Amino acid sequence: MKLWIDTETYSEVPIKQGTYKYVANTEMMVVTWAVDKEPVQLWDVTAGSHIPEDLCMAMLEADEVIAHNALFDRLVTSKHLPQLAVPIEKWRCTMVKALAHSLPGKLDKLCEILKVPQDKRKLKIGNELVKLFCKPRPKNSKLRRATKASHPTEWAQFLEYAKFDIDAMREVDSRLPNWNYSGFELDLWHLDQRINDRGFKVDFDLAESVIEAVSKEQAKLADQCLEMTNGEVASTTKRDALLEHVLGEYLISLPDLQGSTLERRLNDPDIPEGLKELLRIRLQASTTSTSKYKALVKGATEGRLRGTLQFDGAGRTGRWSGRTFQPQNLPRYALDTIANYFDLRVWEIEPEHIEQYLDEGIGLLKSGAADLVFENIMALCSNAIRSCIVAPENRKLVVADLSNIEGRVLAWLSDEEWKLNAFSEFDMGTGADLYKLAYAKSFRIEPGAVNKEQRQVGKVQELALGYEGGVGAFLTFSLAYNIDLEDMAQSAYESLPSQVYEEAAGFYDWTLKQKRSTFGLSREAFIVCDSFKRLWRYAHPNTASLWKELEFACIEAVSNPGTTIYCRKFKVRRDGAWLRIGLPSGRALCYPQPQLENGKLSYMGMNQYTRQWSRIKTYGGKLIENCCQAVARDVMASNMQQIENVGFDITLTVHDEIITETPDQEMFSSRLLAELMTAPHSWSYGLPLAAAGFEAYRYRKE
Repeated sequence: MKLWIDTETYSEVPIKQGTYKYVANTEMMVVTWAVDKEPVQLWDVTAGSHIPEDLCMAMLEADEVIAHNALFDRLVTSKHLPQLAVPIEKWRCTMVKALAHSLPGKLDKLCEILKVPQDKRKLKIGNELVKLFCKPRPKNSKLRRATKASHPTEWAQFLEYAKFDIDAMREVDSRLPNWNYSGFELDLWHLDQRINDRGFKVDFDLAESVIEAVSKEQAKLADQCLEMTNGEVASTTKRDALLEHVLGEYLISLPDLQGSTLERRLNDPDIPEGLKELLRIRLQASTTSTSKYKALVKGATEGRLRGTLQFDGAGRTGRWSGRTFQPQNLPRYALDTIANYFDLRVWEIEPEHIEQYLDEGIGLLKSGAADLVFENIMALCSNAIRSCIVAPENRKLVVADLSNIEGRVLAWLSDEEWKLNAFSEFDMGTGADLYKLAYAKSFRIEPGAVNKEQRQVGKVQELALGYEGGVGAFLTFSLAYNIDLEDMAQSAYESLPSQVYEEAAGFYDWTLKQKRSTFGLSREAFIVCDSFKRLWRYAHPNTASLWKELEFACIEAVSNPGTTIYCRKFKVRRDGAWLRIGLPSGRALCYPQPQLENGKLSYMGMNQYTRQWSRIKTYGGKLIENCCQAVARDVMASNMQQIENVGFDITLTVHDEIITETPDQEMFSSRLLAELMTAPHSWSYGLPLAAAGFEAYRYRKE
């Protein structure tokens, strides 16, 4: 028996503070439900009646309880009907089922995409009714809360709206496939729910200290900006005013004020020092993660922040995405700031430097004296965000992540045997570091001759070029890892192989003729970056060929519905409105409504920039990127239940990293966690895996 259920609630707490904080302060007003295909029923809780017997029996006897965004309805019913709390294993979620097949999560959008009949869809007036009855009225309103007594006509409409959600949910569910939401994946979602329920402990002293420090620093930076612009710009956060001032005062037109743009300008020797100082202030003012600290403080219940993971939230790959605190988007350490603090170069920073920097910074933030020692308070606060995740008394955080997992998966999927052997040899302690090897293979030198600075270049090669990236991708990753491309070009220019140099120079000339972007790079820097791209591809022939092979397989599948196309470790197939790439784990990447136009492949998806459902073009490198990230996710996910069974309480997953909370005992070690994370499976035969980790009271990441 299937029970379809939906709840409507009222709370003074904004939902943006997190589902758990919201539900802890809710009043349950309405419950709608249906059993199997039977008519929808409604319980108006505000009428003061007891729970209907039919609903009571259904909650006790149902084999499956289905809701849209089931986490919400599970928490609401558990809070208000604890005697009828449904075990997690019985719950199903149509929102997660949609996300698992690369569709958006909102019910009204799903009705539109899946062509649900109008009489079964959510009522368009629904959002206005929810705003009216489920939220407090505006502060300037005489009536603080709307009820059925104050708005009887709208309340009747609200009850009808609630019923329509059940019909819409059933129709959407009937139109969704089950490929990625059954068996192991369904069990994994149930584990995800328990992890969200558990959450993690928050260091409130640190979070509140940072919020205060940032507020003071923002005011200080605003004063500096006002002084430097002769009173024209009140704060560097005033984007348009600042751009106008820079143009008028310095005759320099900036396309935007994004960090990458400002970093490039700061490295430009022709930029006046006065403007550089203004841009530095802008960078400081915009690099803070204050919103995350506020989310930690406002969203926590009973000292812990819960509900920060969204299962299958990262589009096509099936990776987790973040909610409330957004743990998947934690900023990288500002290594240049840490390097300046110790008077080092970025590649000279060791893990103990980061730990010392953070320990000193956290102590001074809590005492309110950080500005007396640290020059860049904003960078310090951004660097310290991870440290707000702490272990309770007598417990510890045990953390491990899969080492270079995407690089290993890419080599495995593309049958790049030399590289698979290199990973295995490195893991055994007999082979070279893979980033050094990347640089050495490009320049035909011995890995032992590669210094730390050159290793950084090799790292950027590995991260930027595996998915058919070119100069633009190399530039993006270079900025993230503090590599000055112009300096790099000067040291590498003369050592480029002549044939590769000629090819890259020819491409640069072609780029100019086609009036395509050279990304603001000099001729030498562009040629060196393009040469690195070519050298990497020559060293990885099987990888470069896989990009085209998978793209061709997808085109063939779209052109021949119902036919399975085999491409190395993938199985590609189109059925109806779906293109699927079958992964080694048995899961599939889904591309809705695939289409070919002039031989180019596209599909419908959520545009990451506009956040609109629209047609998206794709190509071999992007398809391989999706597959690599998906397989990396499957490697980690496959062992999560075993990790729990051994006694590691998972509190977060961050990309390919697992954060656990355990008793402060020697048996719960990062080494054991790493071993559990890399336990092999039949589908991953031949994939060399390694993981490393640490044990601490605070969450730190090198």
